[in-house]
Amino acid sequence: MAGRAAIAAPLCSEQFGSQEARSCYAAADGSLQWETWRRRWWDFSAAVKPEEPDGGGGAPPATASPPLSRLLTVFLPQGFPDSVSPDYLPYQLWDSVQAFASSLSGALATHAVLLGIGVGNPEASVSAATATWLVKDSTGMLGRIVFAWWKGSKLDCNAKQWRLIADILNDVAMFLEIMAPVYPVCFTMTVCMSNLAKCIVSVAGGATRAALTVHQARRNNMADVAAKDGSQETLVNLVGLLVSLLILPLVSDCPRLNLGCFFFFTALHIYANYRAVRALVLETLNRGRLWLVLKHFLQKGEVLDPTSANRMEPLWTGVWPSRTLSLSLGVPLHRLVSSVFELQQLAEGHQEPYLLHWDPSRNKVQVVLGQTAGPEAILRAATHALVLAALREGGPLPGELQGLRDRVQAGPKEESWVVKETHQVLDRLFPTFLKGLQDGGWKTEKHQLEVDEWRATWPRSPEKKVL
Repeated sequence: MAGRAAIAAPLCSEQFGSQEARSCYAAADGSLQWETWRRRWWDFSAAVKPEEPDGGGGAPPATASPPLSRLLTVFLPQGFPDSVSPDYLPYQLWDSVQAFASSLSGALATHAVLLGIGVGNPEASVSAATATWLVKDSTGMLGRIVFAWWKGSKLDCNAKQWRLIADILNDVAMFLEIMAPVYPVCFTMTVCMSNLAKCIVSVAGGATRAALTVHQARRNNMADVAAKDGSQETLVNLVGLLVSLLILPLVSDCPRLNLGCFFFFTALHIYANYRAVRALVLETLNRGRLWLVLKHFLQKGEVLDPTSANRMEPLWTGVWPSRTLSLSLGVPLHRLVSSVFELQQLAEGHQEPYLLHWDPSRNKVQVVLGQTAGPEAILRAATHALVLAALREGGPLPGELQGLRDRVQAGPKEESWVVKETHQVLDRLFPTFLKGLQDGGWKTEKHQLEVDEWRATWPRSPEKKVL
């Protein structure tokens, strides 16, 4: 390159996203000479052409943008991969596979529904088909409203599990549609049940997709991530539509082949969904992930990082302690106390902005949150409840907690004193645990614990005595 040998250092440089920076040198004639871009398959820098050199010198022409790079800009968020979470690509790839399989299954189900309402049958009544369709849609609309009221606030807490449940329920709904024409007497009831399930799927799937978009967007680019996800899904559905046009004529006259194709696509759909959800690495703590991390910390003195905890998190069953601890955060104060004495007894030993009541006979913990309780206080309250549950579980514990476990198992039935003593243990353990969470990559400034809206104030108890 002209003039390069005479220059010891670059004059300036530029960088596109996370791509390696390229340098610029001054040529002998005063023009700017830029290094050639070193491409990676996801780089979009080919769309950025170097500035024309001052004085009209002999700068090399910009390298042509490869078709794949131009195509990716349509379907991936701007700034990829730095603008999204590290798990974005594996999740989206498996999500595209499941969407493709679901599109093919949906085509088979739609064919069955249209056949059941009388399309192609000269004896079918248009008014009867219209009535069936309206009843089906009405049932789904009501189901959507009821489910959103019933479970809407819980979808964020277990987004991965609900995402998986929603897709499995969608497969069940399509199976009902496939079987509906087989039993004409129950056709209307069957398609109503199917549409009810699909509407629940739309609520759960849409809400969890929004929660995952929040997780994936790393540059306040939620709109871009959501829009590109919609483009990817549209492309996959378009391909699925074209493939369905080829498959339907082959299977429409053979019920067994039709059902066999449906089961194959359903199996692919569930497997791809499982792999997609398993690929997610959420850095916020819900009850399940908090229990896994805390249990590992109590047993080994180490805090699991988000990748390890998410890999261990069960997707089909809960990860709550085996004796099923019932934890309620943000309960109303009037539910726990009815007299001044009970209030004083409950507040005794509590210096944190929460009051914790433990019923060991039912292994039930209820937590009243103070007006000043923030994410850290709520996280400590949930940790406190889990420590109490650990006292009734197996496995090794730190020395002071092991001593408490022995006293709990051998002590009297009245165990309210355990809450006060675990407060003092947490004063020493929780700061270390919290720092380990932060150092390990967990986002402790927010959480995905299920918390009700009740808040309270109460007279503070005297300072706790140190053990």
